[in-house]
Amino acid sequence: MRKRDRRFDRLRTFSGRLDRQLSTLRGLSQELPAADPERGSANISEEDTDEDHDVPTAGRYFAALEGAELDTLRSTEVAVLPKDELWPFLLRFPISAFGMCLGVSSQAMLWKTLESEPSMAFLRVRPAANHVLWWVSVALTAVISIVYLLKVVFYFEAVRREFHHPVRVNFFFAPWVACLFLVKGVPLPEWEIHHVFWYLLMAPILCLDLKIYGQWMSSGERRLSKVANPSNHLAVVGNFVGALLGARMGLRELPIFFFAAGLAHYAVLFVTLYQRLPTNMQLPKELHPVFFLFVAAPSVASMAWARISGEFNNSAKLLYFISLFLYVSLVVRVNLFRGLRFSLAWWAYTFPMTSVALATVLYASEVNNMLTQMLAVGLSGIAVVTVIGVLATTVYHAFVRGDLFPNDVSIAITQKRPKFSNILAHLRSPTPASSSSSSSS
Repeated sequence: MRKRDRRFDRLRTFSGRLDRQLSTLRGLSQELPAADPERGSANISEEDTDEDHDVPTAGRYFAALEGAELDTLRSTEVAVLPKDELWPFLLRFPISAFGMCLGVSSQAMLWKTLESEPSMAFLRVRPAANHVLWWVSVALTAVISIVYLLKVVFYFEAVRREFHHPVRVNFFFAPWVACLFLVKGVPLPEWEIHHVFWYLLMAPILCLDLKIYGQWMSSGERRLSKVANPSNHLAVVGNFVGALLGARMGLRELPIFFFAAGLAHYAVLFVTLYQRLPTNMQLPKELHPVFFLFVAAPSVASMAWARISGEFNNSAKLLYFISLFLYVSLVVRVNLFRGLRFSLAWWAYTFPMTSVALATVLYASEVNNMLTQMLAVGLSGIAVVTVIGVLATTVYHAFVRGDLFPNDVSIAITQKRPKFSNILAHLRSPTPASSSSSSSS
């Protein structure tokens, strides 16, 4: 009888320890895992020192991982899961996959705005575009949500590690922001939607705000000065999207509340990120797209304030021009786009580009002339082409090459620094490529 693979038990919802306890209650004999002669007993003792229900500290994530997204294992670290084989799909499916939902659902908002704004009437946009994109967005969000819910059910310990990850925790805002986009982009006027939908979506955002912003202020290892990263904008932009939608639905006080909370923390985050990154290291090329998240917050904030105040006034223009300047300052740096390797980080291009296009459309309705109209059409075209290109590349890597979701080593770090003997054995061990080449020769 084939034995069940227990190497991934530490990240399962029902861990190996609980499984052994249940088996003992059933009267089944338990077999101790045999020591791997190649890895030695030191690895077993190292794993046994980890508590099943503990997660690494923020400092441990910074010590064991590198890169702006903290998703690359340092050469001196040892993963708790096998690196030379493909892990189960749910373990490789990260919370950052919801970035795809943000990119596609924001397009539904864009085409609805192009159809309804007077400044874009000359385009003669048909409602069918918004309908198709909205249903595609709903389907994509549903599929990704179901897959990640399965991960929560079967690998809850892996989800816990993502939530305690200094960077990944920001992506837990993404599902709720994507749902706000879907409500905003629904093919009917926002004021006809029942307010209960807004309350249901903003409640988890408020809970996450209290958790994350409290850590930024008071938590020692998770202070903003230590964990600041472009992905932190996701923890801010949800407040502006909620304020935008709430104002369009006819609410007044609560949209202003969320706008104020988002604006206060955005100002602190902007200054912190402009000073330095916590790692003080140059970003790898494939992670440069996350810099476009700088553009998202001020552009959505400008639209939110325009809807709250009832006009695209000077305050909204101030926020819009900040986003436009940041957008142009990133686009003119051509070197950021050379030699990029595709990853899920590319979706960081899509949502901010669409947000700037949306804000420009509203600005063109306030300052209506040929220049603003052409600017709105140009930025909208760039946003559409970007989403189509990234979506097509994602489909290619997912279904043709099959390398869209590699092993997620960021959730497989040890809770304590590995012993020197384990590091030495890890450095001496042959890589899969070298071992295969030697066997072929």
